[in-house]
Amino acid sequence: MHVLITGAAGMIGRKLVERLVRDGRLGDKPIARMTLQDIVEPTALTGAHFAVETRAGDLSLPGEAAALVAEKPDVIFHLAAVVSGEAEADFDKGYRVNLDGTRLLLEAIRARAYSPRVVYASSAAVFGAPFPEAISDDFHLTPLTSYGTAKAIGELLLADYTRRGFLDGIGLRFPTICVRPGKPNKAASGFFSGIIREPLAGEEAVLPVPDTTRHTHASPRAAVNFLIDAAMIDGAKVGPRRNLTMPGVSVTVAEQIEALRKIGGDRVVSRIKRKPDATVARIVGSWPERFDTRRARELGFAAETDFAEIIRIHVEDELQGKIAS
Repeated sequence: MHVLITGAAGMIGRKLVERLVRDGRLGDKPIARMTLQDIVEPTALTGAHFAVETRAGDLSLPGEAAALVAEKPDVIFHLAAVVSGEAEADFDKGYRVNLDGTRLLLEAIRARAYSPRVVYASSAAVFGAPFPEAISDDFHLTPLTSYGTAKAIGELLLADYTRRGFLDGIGLRFPTICVRPGKPNKAASGFFSGIIREPLAGEEAVLPVPDTTRHTHASPRAAVNFLIDAAMIDGAKVGPRRNLTMPGVSVTVAEQIEALRKIGGDRVVSRIKRKPDATVARIVGSWPERFDTRRARELGFAAETDFAEIIRIHVEDELQGKIAS
């Protein structure tokens, strides 16, 4: 099996690569080759028992997508994207990468005249207010950000190209992935991780929204599981509605902080500093708070059941079990 991952240098991409290298297979199919692509060259992990090719390139440029699918990879994880805050700040860049790059990849697959499994990383930002109490899969797509709009168009393209038999697509609407390791990125949702990650590491963190802000989260570990499950799922069981909302934990910022207090104590929580940011609050406030994910769960997708579990996973996976005093 040949696996292609776009956006492989990103956080989720790196963790997906680590998991696939460790497992050496997708389901019951051994991996024979992996191609990793991003705007900066991804790092190829040592220890892989199959060939790994890394490539730096821009999917929105002519020829890049065609080169990636020239040898007909069997499974394509399309993770490459400009994140929400950056896409809102730079309109042209956001649409060029998030929309044009996706369309060029799908067109390159169509031109090769084969039908690989394509797993598309979408987002809950495809939905827009006003919301019901819980968002179901068939809630209308009315995004209120440029990022969400590009992702919604990508979902429609994925479903249509699947309907036409050009590819076999599964779109995953991720909740906010938390706690993200590493340095902060330009996503408007980045503070959700920051108010946990930085205090646990002994650093101060800025909270730009009210404590009452509610959002839905899943861990990086759950995100990788979503992707792998989507790569192997029987498309006939999914049916024609190829875009699925992934499960997660719906909590307020206050509940996040209390879960942090439970695990790290008052000293860790004291490192959170409140600094309101109207722009971030507006973007995040346009996102849904809760989801009805019965369809995804019935298909076998699963996430954490409480936010403290998400924090414990971060401590285990990123901090080697150690919290800064």
